[in-house]
Amino acid sequence: MNTTPTKQIKIPHVFVLLTGIIFLCTVLTYVLPSGQYKRVKKSYGELTRTVVIPGTFQKQSKHISLKGLFLGDAKEGAASPVSILGFLTAIPRGMENASDIIFFIFIIGGVFGILQRTGTITAFLQRLLTLFEGKNILLTIVIMVLIAVGGSTLGMGEEFIPLVPLFLIISHKMGYDRIFGLALVLLAADIGFAAATTNPFTVQIAQGIAEVPLCSGTLFRVIFSICCMTVTVIYVLRYGNKVKRDPSQSLVADVAYTLPEESFKAQALTKAHMGIMIVSIAIFATILYAVQKMGWWLNEMSGGFLLMGIVAAFISRLSLSDATKAFIKGMEDMVVAALVVGFARGIEVVLVDGQIMDSIIYSIAQILDSFPKTLAAEGMLIFQSLLNFLIPSGSGQAAVTMPLMAPLSDVIGLTRQTAVFAFTCGDGFSNTIIPTSGVLMAMLTLAKIPYEKWLRFMLPLFIQLMVLSGIFLAIAVWIGYS
Repeated sequence: MNTTPTKQIKIPHVFVLLTGIIFLCTVLTYVLPSGQYKRVKKSYGELTRTVVIPGTFQKQSKHISLKGLFLGDAKEGAASPVSILGFLTAIPRGMENASDIIFFIFIIGGVFGILQRTGTITAFLQRLLTLFEGKNILLTIVIMVLIAVGGSTLGMGEEFIPLVPLFLIISHKMGYDRIFGLALVLLAADIGFAAATTNPFTVQIAQGIAEVPLCSGTLFRVIFSICCMTVTVIYVLRYGNKVKRDPSQSLVADVAYTLPEESFKAQALTKAHMGIMIVSIAIFATILYAVQKMGWWLNEMSGGFLLMGIVAAFISRLSLSDATKAFIKGMEDMVVAALVVGFARGIEVVLVDGQIMDSIIYSIAQILDSFPKTLAAEGMLIFQSLLNFLIPSGSGQAAVTMPLMAPLSDVIGLTRQTAVFAFTCGDGFSNTIIPTSGVLMAMLTLAKIPYEKWLRFMLPLFIQLMVLSGIFLAIAVWIGYS
């Protein structure tokens, strides 16, 4: 019998999976030692983050009681493991903490619903496919590089979630499957985000905390990014060619899915479509500029996208009724994708409530301190990758770990730039496989691709990218990357 471990894995629905992880973390708050660092708020460019203060970790005893088991029982100076009530409220509190991202996803989903209703997206997709007819390899490279640049320079990720159905259409038209279509957008964005050059939410925050010049060491990162994208594009194209030669080789060949009929209707590209696209690109460029230079975040970005939808409806002369229906339909399509982000945030809520997050980080830092510098650099990469399972947020993980990794790198003999590089790689590449990544699970949900199917596709590439990261980390240690 020809089976592999990934073929035998059966993953439950994403909500069940994440709830199970939250429950496991709840149990761990009774088992793992508790402790806490002191924290302080600091600004890095236009962004403000709460960061830990190195050398302030204090172990705490656990206060366990019958009342605490069911309802919680806080005691000053002691840590209280998470109660049953705390477990049950972790998900709604996670949604509350992630409300800005959740509503951002709803808003851009609604706006893309309006753009889809105007026919603009369908018309441009059909024109794009016509221009690149018979040139699938070139089209794949162009799409993935453009998206990767957005992830690498601007930290784009959630913005691509509503585009998933569109890339499924492109993949279908090229003769590939849904995994190929999802890889066009998800992998390109994630690899760009991981092999970041100027990503403000990982590189710049981490460099600010590590007290190295912002956007320094860029040439090394550009070379690394090119290598990563080359490996990724080749991997995706090889999979696509295999599927095109024999559709039964598709990892989702046995998973029923039908693209919406309107995706295949001919749509002429009109002057109204051109106007909508030009204005949308201009608004989007303004949003990206404001994020970098004016400190805009999700609320302001949502407002910009709303303006995009309003202008698109006006130019296309959609009635208020049609525009509203399209907006609601777009938001409806994002329901599960948006709520996944809130469920995933519940994991961090439990770890912080039980005061074991800082204990985990402190213990790993102590272990790394005993390694030779090259092994310590590789250990940082592994540590950041594992920690991303618990804190799937680039800026959040930077705020927690970089205040510790930066001075630790001084003690070990590594440059702080190397510690930043280990962080960005560890935080980024694992986003392609961890079930606690809200963006990953949201996109898989939209593409109707079971998590275990994606894991079978992604694991070999993930290993390749981690090996490549390890090689570049060793080079960074050797050259004294700064």
